[in-house]
Amino acid sequence: VKPMTPRCTVPKAVPVGKSASLHCHENEGFPKSTYSWYRNSEPLSPDSKSNARAHNSSYTLNPATGTLVFHAVHKGDTGRYSCIATNDAGFAKCEEQEMEV
Repeated sequence: VKPMTPRCTVPKAVPVGKSASLHCHENEGFPKSTYSWYRNSEPLSPDSKSNARAHNSSYTLNPATGTLVFHAVHKGDTGRYSCIATNDAGFAKCEEQEMEV
């Protein structure tokens, strides 16, 4: 069963240096969906250390739960975030949401 459009929760504004949690979830898809996050249409690597563009970011992305946690945001984390839920039957994307740091 193809995933439904996931529900995305993105904080509107986060003070520099604070942590931020972004959530993405849908429960129609079978088999269970895995989640990937995008900032300004660029995919966020599941491992922030391996992503050259995110070398200043410290975040944890859990593809199984769809949770993206920034440990200490900085100005460069500002942007439009969206999430895609994917399984064997297809994928679905939530609306982009702005997060300002």
